Amino acid sequence: MGWNSWDCFGTTVTEAEVLANARFLAAHMAHVGWDTVVVDIQWYEPTARAGGYNDGAPVLIDDDGVQRPAPGRFPSAQDRLGLAPLAAQVHALGLRFGIHLMRGIPRRTVEADLPVRGTPYRTGEIADRTSTCSWNSDNYGLDLEHPGARAWLDTQVDRVVGWGVDLLKVDDMLAPYHADAVEALAGAVARAADRHGRDVVLSLSPGTDLSLARLGHLRRHATMWRVSDDLWDRWEDVEAQLGRLARWAPHQRPGAWADADMLPLGRIGLRAERGGPRDSRLTVDERRTLLSLWCLARSPLFMGGDLPSTDPATIADLVHPGLIDVLHHSTGGAELVREGDLVVWGAEGTGPCAGTRWAGVFSTADAPVQVRVPAAAAGLAPLAPGGAALLDVVDVWTGAGVPVDPAGAVTGGEAVLTLDVPAHGVRLLRLDPPRPPGGAPA
Repeated sequence: MGWNSWDCFGTTVTEAEVLANARFLAAHMAHVGWDTVVVDIQWYEPTARAGGYNDGAPVLIDDDGVQRPAPGRFPSAQDRLGLAPLAAQVHALGLRFGIHLMRGIPRRTVEADLPVRGTPYRTGEIADRTSTCSWNSDNYGLDLEHPGARAWLDTQVDRVVGWGVDLLKVDDMLAPYHADAVEALAGAVARAADRHGRDVVLSLSPGTDLSLARLGHLRRHATMWRVSDDLWDRWEDVEAQLGRLARWAPHQRPGAWADADMLPLGRIGLRAERGGPRDSRLTVDERRTLLSLWCLARSPLFMGGDLPSTDPATIADLVHPGLIDVLHHSTGGAELVREGDLVVWGAEGTGPCAGTRWAGVFSTADAPVQVRVPAAAAGLAPLAPGGAALLDVVDVWTGAGVPVDPAGAVTGGEAVLTLDVPAHGVRLLRLDPPRPPGGAPA
């Protein structure tokens, strides 16, 4: 859980903007687990601009060919300190610090033909010039059959982890799937983390058309991995994640998380890749659909909007205790029903929420609908045997009780929920352990 600079600042985020968001996160969101601040792509590009990438960008590199921060945007990085001073300021707030890298080696490093530290090789001989990214021209791939390539990768990863990096997001890894690069990177991260005594989260992107056939490999080599291309503030982007997460959610487990991408919520597009400055175009109901789905599927949550200028209602949803319970204290999140515009998810409680069950009743329809859903089909326990207990269902977002029609439950029928669901909306329901009539929970 944390904040990422991409949706609001694109390639151009500054140190001051990172710290403003870090301070907001620490003051208003860390108490429910929002604890990581990530500087996304091209922190090393002094001519970065909104709306895309510069071909042949003058990427800044150090004497080893490792990227170094653009000093005009990161003034504390003077004197070859890298991002260590910024990381220290983020850590002083009680937060974790992350950065973005691209797969491979900067083209400028290859062209400079620098010595590879600790080897007889030079950077001009360790690149795979045929392996390039289709949407960013900063790097070549590494020729990982060459021992100098792995040595240079170790130098790069050790350098940035030594700055105090707790999360490393590496792009152009999964589409197409570069298994050799994933393995080499994971090894370099493990060695650097051990040398510096740090726990480092490895996040891989993007996940366009990522297949479940890669699950075992991903679990062995990464902490989290994207399952889609970039997600923006469009309903069609959110709706598409219903199907993707239905495939991936049953396989979630600690230390190995399928990631549905950052949250394009609040104030976004200030200097982003797509669109101009705006409040997220998702409606309130679409926003709550997104958040409910991500939490039921236990996706990582990274806020993409500029926190200090985001509206209070969005911030309130991000820290809603009932929602956070689903993320932190549920298991088994899965799609249970898909019929036309109706999609139903369920999950079970763990830890302090043991015995609790959640259901997400989603509608992809363009207008409000009323649906009748059997409680059992929604994963909510029916009346206890003999009808001795009551279904006590609450709407997580509003806190209001939800009427349940128990007709026929005692004689073998089904208790039924009748729900009004907004357009593109959700009713996120919570059922706590049954209680006897008029009594405390059983």
